[in-house]
Amino acid sequence: MGDSTPGAGRAPGDGTAVRLSAPAGRWVVLTTVLGSAMALLDSTVVNVALPRIGLDLGADLAVLQWTVNAYMLTLAGLILLGGALGDRFGRRRVFIVGVVWFALASLLCGMAPNAAVLIGARALQGIGGALLTPGSLALIQSVIHPDDRARAVGLWSGFGGVGAAIGPFLGGWLVDGPGWRWVFFLNVPIAAVCVPVALRHVPETRDPRARGRFDVLGAALGALALGLVTYALIAAEQRGASPAVVVPAVLGLLLGVAFVSAERRRPEPMLPLTIFSSRQFSAVNAVTLCVYAAFGGFFFLTVLDLQVVVGYSALAAGTALLPTTVLMLLLSARSGELGKRIGPRLPLTVGPLLCAAGMLLMTRAGAGAVYWRDILPGLLVMGLGMVVLVAPLTATVLASVDVGRAGLASGINNAAARAAGLVAVAALPLLAGMGAEAYRSADRFSESFRRAMPICAGVLVVGALIAWRTVRSDVLKQTGAEAPEAEEGAAERPKERPCRPECAYHCGVSAPPLDPGERPKRG
Repeated sequence: MGDSTPGAGRAPGDGTAVRLSAPAGRWVVLTTVLGSAMALLDSTVVNVALPRIGLDLGADLAVLQWTVNAYMLTLAGLILLGGALGDRFGRRRVFIVGVVWFALASLLCGMAPNAAVLIGARALQGIGGALLTPGSLALIQSVIHPDDRARAVGLWSGFGGVGAAIGPFLGGWLVDGPGWRWVFFLNVPIAAVCVPVALRHVPETRDPRARGRFDVLGAALGALALGLVTYALIAAEQRGASPAVVVPAVLGLLLGVAFVSAERRRPEPMLPLTIFSSRQFSAVNAVTLCVYAAFGGFFFLTVLDLQVVVGYSALAAGTALLPTTVLMLLLSARSGELGKRIGPRLPLTVGPLLCAAGMLLMTRAGAGAVYWRDILPGLLVMGLGMVVLVAPLTATVLASVDVGRAGLASGINNAAARAAGLVAVAALPLLAGMGAEAYRSADRFSESFRRAMPICAGVLVVGALIAWRTVRSDVLKQTGAEAPEAEEGAAERPKERPCRPECAYHCGVSAPPLDPGERPKRG
């Protein structure tokens, strides 16, 4: 599989490069925006629908956790493999398969007669997401002319940010209007437009260097390990330390060890462990795990709290969350520029601390809370913290490895963030003492929510401490990334400055953006 990773391939010399000013270039951007919008919207609108889903299906809190986690499990476990499939079999082909798969799974979600079918359909959705998410950016990177690539990625990122920002509002409107099932049905008409446009206007590209066997074993071991650990954490609240919990937990940990062992032995692994020989890359991924674990738990519980405890409608709850994503949309580019000037160490330390303060302020979101006084301040502080840290985090990930592995580094960082959110959604209700029926009682849920927010804040403080102790301030200015695994002969080549991120705008709250980075000129 080599370095065939999300957004990494360039398809050199295939003769398909098109200019952004040409109609074909604009069609490519439209296609990729529509495809990625499906996954971005899904990551925000579904959370808003959770209380209504639970009431309609007569489900307990564990079902709501699995409604989120079944999707995240397959997406996190397969996203690296999805990028490799596109490089080998055709980026357009795999992207279209992903869009169709995602739409059909969404249709099944909307028609689900019970919780079991919904959870299974969400897992299928994640598979589609793993195919289309890396494919959308890879199409731009491989089809658009190099001189227009940065602008095209900027458009893709900006429109995606707008979509993610309006997601909670749109989801709330659908839940309060035609019903929660339309949160999933919404993807079908988007796919109905996206697929014909892609077939007619987007040329096919492949990476001629992509060869070797796909690491299906690694993907399966990783997903199974995450799935079993997640199952144990969710089941522990009701079953305690019973064999039904302990056995899956131990088996999941063993499979995790087997995953690491398999990746170390395979000649072309999905997750090359040599990339972690870069200390900065390992450090920034440790920060990512802490940050996105806290984000995953926060947004899962906050949407429930606003509806169950504060008494908001789904539309009001979705609208209430807009300040965080709007701040990211407006200020992420400036934050990235600031990070380049002062270095990433301070932003990656201050950002998590601001987010932690915002989460502590959100403990005021109880019964009778006034939005501008009790809820908005916490969301504003939280949003500012996300603005401060997300762009420098992405830049540091790209700068921590050799430029040839920037796409791989971004894909690993994205998958790590999703895995962290997955585990947090499973573990946080257990740590906060939420019962299976807690979301049906305002008083019980409010008490648990007030216990959960300091836990999330504590995880963010740990992330800030890791950043302060391990991230170098000059990592974005170094000539030549820290890359002990660089191929033979690298010492004789001219040194390169670190990759610069191309995704200037980002409003996703479940993971950092996939970003292969702009390849620097040799000097």
